[in-house]
Amino acid sequence: MAVDIQPACLGLYCGKTLLFKNGSSEIYGECGVCPRGQRTNAQKYCQPCTESPELYDWLYLGFMAMLPLVLHWFFIEWYSGKKSSSALFQHITALFECSMAAIITLLVSDPVGVLYIRSCRVLMLSDWYTMLYNPSPDYITTVHCTHEAVYPLYTIVFVYYAFCLVLMMLLRPLLVKKIACGLGKSERFKSIYAALYFFPILTVLQAVGGGLLYYAFPYIILVLSLVTLAVYMSASEIENCYDLLVRKKRLIVLFSHWLLHAYGIVSISRADRLEHDLPLLALVPTPALFYLFTAKFTEPSRILSEGANGH
Repeated sequence: MAVDIQPACLGLYCGKTLLFKNGSSEIYGECGVCPRGQRTNAQKYCQPCTESPELYDWLYLGFMAMLPLVLHWFFIEWYSGKKSSSALFQHITALFECSMAAIITLLVSDPVGVLYIRSCRVLMLSDWYTMLYNPSPDYITTVHCTHEAVYPLYTIVFVYYAFCLVLMMLLRPLLVKKIACGLGKSERFKSIYAALYFFPILTVLQAVGGGLLYYAFPYIILVLSLVTLAVYMSASEIENCYDLLVRKKRLIVLFSHWLLHAYGIVSISRADRLEHDLPLLALVPTPALFYLFTAKFTEPSRILSEGANGH
């Protein structure tokens, strides 16, 4: 195979794009930015992203997809009030919105029309921040080689958030107006207003810290799920198994946290086969059992009552 000989590319992410191919002859252009959907290989040639995402990549995308859903559920529960019967319908609607947004995002991604994406392999943290590695050969002129080396893990999250926002604005106001009769007019749409705040925050978080989240999300899931479970059980004054079983809502919250525990454990292990994770998944109920066994020594109800009385 004949390949034209040109000066080597400078910079970590600069590459040569294929201009013409005729049989065994390949002609590449000058060193520069790779087109979308391609990244440089070890020989500094731009190669199309044709690999399938790894299990860890899917788990990362799942984590980023869960963030708006969890925030939706939190603010719906926060603003609905204990006597409101609309919370359940809003929870289901939020789940439908995020699920549809995820499906549409996959369908519009390359290849279009199928629930599958092709991607480039993430090799190191700098792959997420190629704009920081534009070379300056003469310390005056900068060669701009910024491109999505982790295609499409970076931009697909923005597309998903956009569809979530559009679907929420189309569906949720109509639903809330019809079923949230137990709330005042100013209270009905507060969960929607909250989403208009946290979506820009999530977008900035992905734009600035996407690479950091990619490597840290398993530990974030485990820490936050442990903390929120402990806070919920103490705030609900759960001190034994009977307190836990007396309400279905408490069991739903417990099982949801167990799913998050399992999600974090599988993400940390990075195992491609589930049988490797089964021994670790046995640790999922441990935090809740530890809390129940030690609650009698801390007495959360007494601490809460003293805090309410200002002591």
